[in-house]
Parts: sequence; C-alpha cells; structure tokens
Amino acid sequence: MDLAAVRTFVAAADAGRFQDAAAELSITQQAVSKRIATLEKILGVRLFTRTARGAKLTIDGQAFLPHARDLLRAEERAVASVRPGRRALRVDVIGRRLAPAALLGDFHRAHPEVELDVVTLFDADAAIDAIRSGTIDASFRAVTMPGRQLPDDIGVARAFDEPVQLLTGPAHELAAARAVTPTELVGHRIWMPGIVPGTEWAAYYDALAAAFGLTIEITGPDFGTEPLLDTIAGSRSLATFVGEQTRLVWPADHGLRRISVRDPAPVYPHSLVWHRANPHPTLVALRDHLCSGQFDHSDAETWTPTWA
Repeated sequence: MDLAAVRTFVAAADAGRFQDAAAELSITQQAVSKRIATLEKILGVRLFTRTARGAKLTIDGQAFLPHARDLLRAEERAVASVRPGRRALRVDVIGRRLAPAALLGDFHRAHPEVELDVVTLFDADAAIDAIRSGTIDASFRAVTMPGRQLPDDIGVARAFDEPVQLLTGPAHELAAARAVTPTELVGHRIWMPGIVPGTEWAAYYDALAAAFGLTIEITGPDFGTEPLLDTIAGSRSLATFVGEQTRLVWPADHGLRRISVRDPAPVYPHSLVWHRANPHPTLVALRDHLCSGQFDHSDAETWTPTWA
C-alpha cells in the first residue's frame, strides 16, 4: 500500500479540507486529490464525500481511519528501528563469559540509557564480514594476525590488554604458587583443546608458545569448558591458560587455582573493530569509553605478539 497516499488520507481526514491537507503536506491540492483517488481505487471504496464545507469521511472512510493511523505508526517504528541513534548498537563479544562481554557490560553501566544487542560470532573473518555487510556494528577481536590486511573501510582501535593466567588443579605442582614466569612453565603440559587453527586466538597462543618455548597441546576433542575444568581439576600434570576476565564456574570441591603469569605478563590484545562509515552515535560513545585509559594493562613488563 502506498504510505504517501495513506498519510495524505489521514491529513485530509484531520483537516476536513483537501486544501488544508495540501498546505500541511506541502503539496498541491491536485496531488492530494490524485493520491486519495488512487487509495480509493486500491481499496475499492469511497473514503470521502465532497461538501460545501470541504470533505467528509464516508462510513468506509471512518472504518479505515484508525487502521490508517496504525499503518503510519508502524512506518515510524520501522524507520526508527534502523535510524542511527534510535536502534540498539549490535556488538560481537566472541563469548558471553569473556573479557569483551565484561567491557561491554561496563560501558552499559556507565551509559544505562543506551540500547545494546549482544551477539557472539566465531572468528575475526566472520566478524569482519558481518561488519561490512551491516549485520553488526562492531566486534572485539585480536585482528592484527600475521598475513591479515584489514580492508580500508574497517577501523580498529586497541581496547584492552587482558592478562593471561595459568589455571591448575589442586594437585598440580604449581598449584601453591602465587605467580609464575613464562620461563617456569617450560616443560609443563598446557592443554587447550578449544584452540581452532586459523583463528586469531590460535595465532596468539602459537606466538606465545614460540616466544617462550612452551608446550601447548590442542589434541583431543573439545567438549566445552566444564569438561575441560573437570580434567584440569583432577590432573597433576595438565594446566591451561585463561584470560584474567574470563568468568568460570566450577564446583567448590574442584579447588582450581588461578595463578598470575609475570615477568613478563602475557596479555591478550583485544581491539574494537567497526566500519568507518557507520554513523551510529553509540558507537562513538563506546570508542570514547574504551579509549579513556582505564582498561590499559600494558606496561614494560608485559608481552604481546609482535603482530599486535
């Protein structure tokens, strides 16, 4: 249905005169008559009768008027749903228990008036494709992988350097340590079956293992976080890496230990990625929030891959 004709019908019904409706809509009286005639043809009924005082709604016109108003309200809602600043900002956080989700939660607490739509995509390639297609507005990723060249229309800014921790069970020989160095981890088995070759996190842990001579095993099926924690909790030899901000839930009797890694402290380089032509004002507010400096953990005693 031609919404311009519907809008003209409502204006004429409210004004009671085609001439007044034309003035309100900034069109000619002839255009008003033509639009209403087109609408009457579509509906197969007469909507107005002409009188000496103007135009009066017929019974059919009176029946159609509330539905016409509903159509215009639906149009307004549809436009608002995609208008920058009116729709929710859609952001990919990789996983809902990971640091990017915590960063976005902190932003929402600082700006409770903004609407957010939180999604989780698999890897940087999927995220960048979604940004370029307009499916999402932004993503948190470690993007400067070896061999990766971002498209010119993609913007990126470092958002957060997250310290990496060692996770062990209570029987592991490092379980009592308050902190360890990367050198002290040489020879220990670090098990991370969730690493998928070709992803940005695989590139990070490959670089970490190469830089310090670590043994990171990705063998075996990945049954998810809980089975991994069960295995680590009962092992004397296996440990794994987790981000400092990763939220883990395990039974109290597991006795898992989160141990800081220092001198240097490996940090995972989270960046915010977005389309340079995206005009959403909340995206600007999010970038400003992340660039405030409160999330910067980097210093002379940290390590990141050279590509970061």
